[in-house]
Formats: sequence, structure tokens, C-alpha cells
Amino acid sequence: MRSVYFTDAHEEFRARVRTFLTTHVAPYAAVWEEDRALPRSLWRALGAEGLLGLAHPRSAGGGGHDLFTSVVFLEELGRLGFGGLRAAVSVHAYMATHYLAASGGPELCAAYLAPAVRGDKIAALALTEPGAGADLSRLATTAERDGDHYVVTGTKTMVSNGTAADFQVAAVRTAPPSGSGRRGATGLSLLVIDASLPGVTARPLPTLGWRAAGTATVRYDAVRVPADRLIGRRDSGFYYLMRGLERERLVAAVLALGGMERTLDDARAAVAGRQLFGGTLGDLQAPLHRLADLATELTAARHLVHHAAWCLEQGAPPGTACSMAKLHTTELACRIAEANLHLQGARGYLDTSDAARAHRDAQAATLAAGPSEVMRDLIGRSLLRDP
Repeated sequence: MRSVYFTDAHEEFRARVRTFLTTHVAPYAAVWEEDRALPRSLWRALGAEGLLGLAHPRSAGGGGHDLFTSVVFLEELGRLGFGGLRAAVSVHAYMATHYLAASGGPELCAAYLAPAVRGDKIAALALTEPGAGADLSRLATTAERDGDHYVVTGTKTMVSNGTAADFQVAAVRTAPPSGSGRRGATGLSLLVIDASLPGVTARPLPTLGWRAAGTATVRYDAVRVPADRLIGRRDSGFYYLMRGLERERLVAAVLALGGMERTLDDARAAVAGRQLFGGTLGDLQAPLHRLADLATELTAARHLVHHAAWCLEQGAPPGTACSMAKLHTTELACRIAEANLHLQGARGYLDTSDAARAHRDAQAATLAAGPSEVMRDLIGRSLLRDP
């Protein structure tokens, strides 16, 4: 179904992206999933195709494209059906490097953003800690100023690209929190930390899904980081993160759209072709109606996500729209993945099946950029504040 938000140029770009992903990514994605890692050659290929900096300024080697160009890319990336792959690429291109593009100085962008856009350096976002996730006020990794360096001490976990990243954009505490709750988030800053610095260690963290994302626990043991690696203003990291998380939630929603399209395609093939009781599943009313309901919900979700993207591009306050889009799509993705698992029968329960992979990958997306419960809190509070 053609969306009113996309132009002919967007659709031409979609065809180019789909051809690239089908040729250079899809044939190898299952091997990368098994290896739990993405090769350097993939990052360079994505960079050469201009797909790692679509939203970044041309001054940093990016494309400077509108937001819906990125929506097209992310939908097609999601359609591949590999959650780890799409998590790794989106964290690099739309999360970690976003903070450099939005708030980094020219020298910092030249040293880190430009090579990341080319695919020469891999980026990770180090935010979550063993005792802190969605509650930024509980972040405990410290960065104490010592001359022309910050000394960073702490542990980050669930870091996508953590095993392969050349650098991490890390949220660190540069001043004590001024109070509890929201005020406790003050004193946060964003630092670029080279993975090769003494005292930085990354330990692979096996996960249920997103297996190719290179998830790791990263430890900083008195790491001396040059002070000029600070992104933007000191102690302003909380505000950068609040704006960045809106974009991150939209990215999660768009990726979920593409993943659901792939999963629904698999379910449709099962309903049409799976032989049962002298006919196919499609001859039975219950599976057919289940498929119809899911397709209808997916179409509604697509409009919600595209509207949220439009709000963000127009500069309208997008927080509630992005939270709604992320909540609805990631939870719908779980329902579609579960339905597909049942419709595939016993073969869907095999660990190596596409249905099983979609099922475990869908669960992870409900946690990224804030779990569903946090999304409901944000939406509910906004309704009371501005009904």
C-alpha cells in the first residue's frame, strides 16, 4: 500500500536499497547470526552505499536526506528478518553517531563521525548499566576531571556492537546528582571512548535474540579519556539523551514494521500452502481470520509510525507519538511472531527456523529504548498533562 508520506524518489531509493540488501546481505545473514557477529566488510559495504549516514550532515560525509529516506532504509532493513543485524546497524547509524552529528564539534565529527559514516569505524552506544536502564537517574559510571582528561570508571551492559566497536558513545556522570527522580539525572555527560584505550574491556554477552548484534558488557577501569572527547556541553547529557531517545523509539518502531511485514509474509505462505485435512490452512476459517486481523493491525501500525515520523520531521513535539508508535509496533510484532510460530506447526519450533528467530527477536524490541511499561507511563502522563 503506497503511503502519502513517500515520493517517487523515496520509492526509487527503496528499490535500490532492497536490491543491495538482497544481493549483499540476505545470503549471509544466517551465517552472521550463527557467528554472533557482523564482518567488517559489511560495514564498509554499507558505508560505500551511503547507508550509514543518511540522516547526517553532508559536512561529515552523510547524505543530509529527509527523515523518510531513513524510514525507507529501516523498513527494508527490518524486512530481512534478522533482529541482531538491524539492531547493530541502527545503533551505529541512528543512535551512537546521532549524538555526534547533533552535538559534536567539528574536530570530534571529523575524527569519529566521518569514519563511522564510511564504515571504517564501528560505533556503540553505552547507556544501560547493571543497576540502571530506563531510569537515567541511577546511572553510576563516573568521569572525574583530571587535568586534560576524564578518568572513567564503571560498567555498561547490553551494549549492541560492544564486541566489535572501535568507539563507544557513553553516558557518564560528571557531577553528582542534585536530587532524586528526574533531578537525579542531572550531572550526566556524553563522552566518546576509544575501545582501544587501556582499561576498556568488552565481554561478549550471549542473548536470547538479536544474536548478531555483538552484545557485550563493557567495563571502564580508570580509563583516561581526553577531555576533548566530550560531546556538547558538560552536564547536559540528560537533555541530549531525551531528544535522542525520541528518535531511537521511532527507529525501533520502523524496524518493527519491516520485521512484521517479513513475518506476516511467512505466515501468509504457511496459510496458503500448508496441507491439512485434505486442503490447506487457508481453507479453514480460524487461520484465515487470524491472518486478516493481523494484516489489519499491521496496516494501522504503519500509519501510526509514519505519522510519528512526520511529526518528528516537522519539528512538532513528537514524544508521545514516538512512544505510541514504539509501544504499539513492538508489542504487535510479538503477537504476529507468536501467531506465525503456531501457523508454521512443529517446523516453526525448530531453533533454526525463521519463525523461531522472529519470535525471540521480537521480544527484545519491546525492551529497547525503554520497555513497554515506560512507554505507557510516558503516554499516560502526557494525556494528563495535555489531554
